[in-house]
Amino acid sequence: MLDLARLKRIKLMERPIGQVAFANTVLGPNYNRFPGIDIVLEGLDRIPDEPVIYAMNHTDRFNYFPFMYKLWKLEDRYITVWVKGKYYENPLVASFMELTSNLPTVSRGYIITKDFTLTMGRRPTETEYQVLRTLVNADAAPDEDPSTVDTSAVPQKLLETPRDILGVAFDPATSSYPAGINRVFDAMMREFVRLNERSFELGLDLLVFPQGTRSIRLPRGRIGMMEIALRYEKTSVPVGCNGCDLVYTGSLPIGRKGKIVYRIGEPITYDDLSEFHIDEPYEPFTPAAEHAYRDKFQGSVDLVMNRINDLLDPEYQFSDDLQSTGVRGTARFI
Repeated sequence: MLDLARLKRIKLMERPIGQVAFANTVLGPNYNRFPGIDIVLEGLDRIPDEPVIYAMNHTDRFNYFPFMYKLWKLEDRYITVWVKGKYYENPLVASFMELTSNLPTVSRGYIITKDFTLTMGRRPTETEYQVLRTLVNADAAPDEDPSTVDTSAVPQKLLETPRDILGVAFDPATSSYPAGINRVFDAMMREFVRLNERSFELGLDLLVFPQGTRSIRLPRGRIGMMEIALRYEKTSVPVGCNGCDLVYTGSLPIGRKGKIVYRIGEPITYDDLSEFHIDEPYEPFTPAAEHAYRDKFQGSVDLVMNRINDLLDPEYQFSDDLQSTGVRGTARFI
């Protein structure tokens, strides 16, 4: 599972040997022999020489594999990818993720759901999850009071049992449940930010799915990507992925015959985002930063998502309600 200890032991490499090995043994044979997969990168010349953040739509489990493979083969570029914490539930998949230099994203939803499952022996119902998420969000918000949230729908055992929550001690005698969850989130996010900084130091590109979850139709973007892009003044490159969901139709990283078109848009430099600049240092993913600058984070990611939308075939463009057409509920966390 994804916990604080696992985040701390992830080691990034300038030339990720896991990516090279996987490309040579699995992706290369699949793409270049039967059944044959045609991978097209339109606008490759638009990518700047310096490390960038690719912002791509996320249609299926593996739609970043062909993109990474082609950039490696054509440009000798290596990429770290933000992936969901749920992929660290399986020990074999978790080891693969570490060896291929992926960066596991942390969310309060994952922490709440995983802790509930470990403590109660089952996944929370949607009602239980919504109450707990409201409670945790109220604790993190400077202008809300978590004591006003009705917790009668959740098991008291969860609120009253001392335990280790993903590597951080929780004692209900000295801390409330929502404060405990937010303390875990803060500790894990500090490690996540450190890993992003290390990626930049090594000269690696970063790939982010700003929509946050898989969806055939593009939903509205989430702010996390721009918390990093604005803080470290990075250039973002929008990428529209078309057709990958028809190639990768199963749960294994073996594609069937088909054509995948990646349209690479014009880079969005830090200067291009001048209206969203934040003129003082801030810590990404903290309640203080997200409360003070949410409008700037959301406005800038909306701009990025609009650019991605312009690079997509009609069947992948914005959904009518800007909501995900993929997995919903607590199943998206574990």
